[in-house]
Amino acid sequence: MSGFLKGLANIFEPDSLANRFRRKRFSFFIKLVQTLPPPVRVLDVGGTPEFWEQMGTSPGLSVVLLNVKERQTSLPNFTCVVGDAAEMSLFQDKEFDVAFSNSVIEHVGDRARQAKMAKEIIRVGKRYFVQTPNYYFPIEPHFLFPFFQFLPMACKVFLLRHFAMGWIGKQSTKEAARDEAGAIHLLTRKALRDLFPSAEIYKEKVLGLTKSLVAYGGW
Repeated sequence: MSGFLKGLANIFEPDSLANRFRRKRFSFFIKLVQTLPPPVRVLDVGGTPEFWEQMGTSPGLSVVLLNVKERQTSLPNFTCVVGDAAEMSLFQDKEFDVAFSNSVIEHVGDRARQAKMAKEIIRVGKRYFVQTPNYYFPIEPHFLFPFFQFLPMACKVFLLRHFAMGWIGKQSTKEAARDEAGAIHLLTRKALRDLFPSAEIYKEKVLGLTKSLVAYGGW
């Protein structure tokens, strides 16, 4: 791997520049939220208490964390619930001031599932803020391998069977490797725009390249 690509890969390592980008993105979100009168009710789709602890909770927020598995939190004004990002019937239309999601929509399934999640976010939130990695960024952010997203499935399976890839460990079977490789569905700017046609798109850049995208609307 070239020095340039190694530099890009280092961005995604724990306690690296990646946290700075998250904080900058979160600061942008908080600036939007501060235009609203408190208290502001936020639904974080796929969010974790650890993320909010790392970013620093903001006064005036009441946050509901929605996940497919049960989570616990001791943070004040935070509640954890179990549910499906693509089917949030437990919430009413426009129940939340803001529907927020950070690096989740690429994990919920194929384009049909992503479309359902987007539709639900628009339904339950008066406003929304949805971030996802950019498909065209050269370092795939989950497997931390250059251009992994463009490789044929057979190449992805081979790599995962023989190496630990980024956040994903070495897989013991071809089936497990195929499942891991097929579980991530990155989005292009156009695909994100199609899911959120009324959104503004914020581009998060590194070294002149768009690392991730944020669709936000209703502000």
